[in-house]
Amino acid sequence: MIKPVFKAYNQQQAFLLPPSLDDLIASNHPVRVVNDVINKIDISPLLSKYKGGGTSSYHPAMLLKVVVYSYLVNIYSSRKMETAIKENIHLMWLSGMQKPDHHTLNRFRSERLKSVLKKIFVQVVQLLADQGLVSLKEIYVDGTKIEANANKYTFVWGNSIKANKEKMKQQLDELWQQAQQILAQEMELPEPPDFDKPDAQKVKEAIEQISESIKDKPVSNQVKQKLNYAKKHWPAALDKYEQQEKILAGRNSYSKTDTDATFMRMKEDHMKNGQLKPGYNLQVSSNNQYIVDYSIHQTTADTTTLEPHLDEHKEQYGQYPNIVVADAGYGSEQNYVYLEANDMEGYVKYNYFDKDQHNAYLKKHPFAADQLYYNKEQDRYYCPMGQPMQNIGTTNKTTVTGFKQNVTRYQVANCEGCPLRGACHKSKENRIIEINHALNEHKRKATERLTSEKGIYHRKRRPVDVEPVFGNIKSNHGFRRFMLRGKEKVAIEAGLLALAQNLRKKSSLKTCFFALIILSDSINDTRSYINIDLPEIKNRLKSNFETASLSYKCDA
Repeated sequence: MIKPVFKAYNQQQAFLLPPSLDDLIASNHPVRVVNDVINKIDISPLLSKYKGGGTSSYHPAMLLKVVVYSYLVNIYSSRKMETAIKENIHLMWLSGMQKPDHHTLNRFRSERLKSVLKKIFVQVVQLLADQGLVSLKEIYVDGTKIEANANKYTFVWGNSIKANKEKMKQQLDELWQQAQQILAQEMELPEPPDFDKPDAQKVKEAIEQISESIKDKPVSNQVKQKLNYAKKHWPAALDKYEQQEKILAGRNSYSKTDTDATFMRMKEDHMKNGQLKPGYNLQVSSNNQYIVDYSIHQTTADTTTLEPHLDEHKEQYGQYPNIVVADAGYGSEQNYVYLEANDMEGYVKYNYFDKDQHNAYLKKHPFAADQLYYNKEQDRYYCPMGQPMQNIGTTNKTTVTGFKQNVTRYQVANCEGCPLRGACHKSKENRIIEINHALNEHKRKATERLTSEKGIYHRKRRPVDVEPVFGNIKSNHGFRRFMLRGKEKVAIEAGLLALAQNLRKKSSLKTCFFALIILSDSINDTRSYINIDLPEIKNRLKSNFETASLSYKCDA
């Protein structure tokens, strides 16, 4: 019987020369991309965050490389980063065998990178643009909600505060009325103060005045108990409500453990009950699946985020993009006006765009206001039975963002006896419709752009450009909850995620081996095997061949 032969195994084998970490890392490994890119950018804004004196500090370039690479390989906890630096050969190489602890790493991430990381991110994007990997003139915008590092059971609701204050107001009015009834025979109380906007001082003075007025009078125990309870609890409660309203700053909710987080409905609803969780709205602009810009918002809807997001783009890059593509969540009159005013070509759907493209929806709603005939010269609509609907006035509406809209109302003269009345409208009066002519004109222009050849191209490209970015971050790399608290620190984490996404994609591009190019018949179906970057391949294809079919395989 032949005995098996094993390779020599000796853990105590000594090396004549110590091995170099650089020799143990593949030349096309993503860690080299992180190292090369950060070495090329200017980190002087980060250096300025350090003050002289005291003991020496770890070099910020090293810490930045360690944190960015950790996010690239799905290490988001500072304690896990500390462990990985001691065990992971790539982080050992990046850190130069230095071993910062988790306090140092977390302090660097949450404090040193404040107001600095965005500048670093912009430099990386411009570097990618110089290499032809990304365009700043054509962007695809979308948003996703990510859960905050906050307790989902410690919440404050704006509507609850309003209800409690209204209840206090009503009970205080009742106490005034009861006091006036008791003293009607002896004296008159002064007119009760205005409690439309009650505050602690005003309520306290009112309660003291009522208590003093009914002192030594035959008052029921119920009234006394109400006064004592109000005197003890209401002023303090109103002070608390005032502080909470300042924190809300127009929002409807926040979490007590992260007051910047707003309760939102997440797609990750494991209980299937529509539970709200504290989170942030992350807005991203992408091009070729690279993140061009990012911003953090506290609103649940995407509609109000487009303007500040694009303003930030201009602030970072000095100009607005030429083309902006977004889904129906951004289709509002305010956004259409904003895009036109800043000379941006917007391919943005409105909420019913997809339904308007199908005859089934139009047939199902034949009496909708936008299906009625409009005579622009006479400024009148015609109902389904042909009766004119006259202009009865224009009203001004203001949105939650302060944008003013003009809405015109039209009413038919007589619906009595109309055979279509039951299907046309449900009102007991003659039918009235409200029309926003400015918004309708923007919708018409949007439809023209979106149904053009260029618009169809952008509509098809948007889902495969920006949406895979979120899928990669949340599903492939498991980032579903922020580690830090507070909007400013959450923005730092969003920046690290964006940097990791861009460098991860760049590193995968460098390791793409384009295995086969099948050329056209004009060059006798020659096959070439090459290993070069995508921009160079594009240039070669454009300069040498009219048509080519390209297939490739990524070793990422």
